[in-house]
Amino acid sequence: MAEYLLLAQFVNKSSQPSSSGCALEGTVKEESPRSSDSSPLSETCSQKKDVTVAVVKEVALESKDSWVTENVSGLTMQVKRQWESAVEPEHHEVFNRLLEDTVVQRFLAWDKKLRVSDKYLLSMVIAYFSRAGLFSWQYQRIHFFLALYLANDMEEDNQAPKQAIFSFLYGKSRVQLPMFHKLRFQLIRSMRWKTWVSRDECEEIQTYDPQHWAWGRDRTLIP
Repeated sequence: MAEYLLLAQFVNKSSQPSSSGCALEGTVKEESPRSSDSSPLSETCSQKKDVTVAVVKEVALESKDSWVTENVSGLTMQVKRQWESAVEPEHHEVFNRLLEDTVVQRFLAWDKKLRVSDKYLLSMVIAYFSRAGLFSWQYQRIHFFLALYLANDMEEDNQAPKQAIFSFLYGKSRVQLPMFHKLRFQLIRSMRWKTWVSRDECEEIQTYDPQHWAWGRDRTLIP
């Protein structure tokens, strides 16, 4: 619970962390003996197959996510892990409430080129809210910017534009920057280091309210 002390500094209490799975893709190659003879090579191949299958089963059991076979070609079986999103309606409500914040609105209006706040980065904010484990009423303006900053850390090659987040929060002062980064680290810990969000999960988040104006922030439509 210690990691919540800073994240929930504007509120009285914090909740237990929660987590959600993410999409992971991998290729599992099964090796089978070329003959039915009990040769050393045959036994070795059989052992490799058993180990491979055991690893797949072990990883699958460690997660609530499920494994499905996409296709089988020759001796190669592609396995894809289906993630189960932990995003609830309350996380969308938190997101919408924070979008009404005047500083958040001015920031989004400033980012006309959608360099740091396009629809996918904003979807990641909701995903992070669902993983951080705070109560809905605990999320404040700072959490929106922490999540957005982290989303840019994960997805953007150009890291310069996200520095504008500091300007909107603190102006020219840099006194609060160490605290911001400390809170960002606490956010990551509260999510149990699960910072990667798949494109599929982002798109599923958007389907909750397809007509939401935030999903119109499509970078590909910018001239």
